[in-house]
Amino acid sequence: MKLLVKAPAKINLSLDVLHKRPDGYHEVEMIMTTIDLADRLELSRSDDGQIRILSQSRYVPDDERNLAYQAAKLLKDRFHVKDGVTIAIEKVIPVAAGLAGGSSDAAAALRGLNKLWGLGLSLDELAVLGAEIGSDVSFCVYGGTALATGRGELIEELPSPPTCWVILAKPYVGVSTADVYKKLDVSAIVHPDTKSMIQAIRDKDYERVCANVGNALEEVTLKQYPEVAQIKDQMKRFGADAVLMSGSGPTVFGLVRHDSRLNRIYNGLRGFCGQVFAVRILGERHLE
Repeated sequence: MKLLVKAPAKINLSLDVLHKRPDGYHEVEMIMTTIDLADRLELSRSDDGQIRILSQSRYVPDDERNLAYQAAKLLKDRFHVKDGVTIAIEKVIPVAAGLAGGSSDAAAALRGLNKLWGLGLSLDELAVLGAEIGSDVSFCVYGGTALATGRGELIEELPSPPTCWVILAKPYVGVSTADVYKKLDVSAIVHPDTKSMIQAIRDKDYERVCANVGNALEEVTLKQYPEVAQIKDQMKRFGADAVLMSGSGPTVFGLVRHDSRLNRIYNGLRGFCGQVFAVRILGERHLE
């Protein structure tokens, strides 16, 4: 039996860091939404009990370092599953980009294997399991739009944002989230206005959404990687309505409503950095 599952990327419309916790993690407030840029996972059940990862991308590990592998192992061990699985990952989301590609693959594996292995778990139960794998996995289990708190695993559903285009630009660098948090000076953070962003989303007010984008990690990554700052400047110059780095970077996204401006920004950036995508906000939750 085979099953196909999509694993959409996310962007952070707002990312705030409140303080460092006793467990070593940081307390965060993040507003995340899924976008129409997705990896695809093909799950094939096997009788030998083995977990195998297949991918054409040299950046995707095929062992226990892979988050989809970890998801399969977690379900297999926790629920005493005898079957094995081969997980073929078609990688579209850039790696180490601040778009939760690995976390979304893990979440897609959880959702897909829940069906393939007939476990009968709810999305809420899968999200709790996802938190054991990584901070973004719980959000990715649900998809859609949400406020994530704690270390990112506490999820409160929000309505989808106003419809618009999202232009993504990733320079030729990868960023380690752990390194960014290590260099973060919590006392010097300029905090985004999370409440105003939530209200703007609830009101479907595109201009106010654009006015309230913010990312407390930007300053650290921009200092370390000046090419990220250059992409931000270029996007603003080409006329994006709002420009922000997603997650710990290095991907920068711009929000755009008008097709004519979209083409200008997209074509202008293509000659300037490694990977450029123009996609729509999804913003709707997975049904199962």
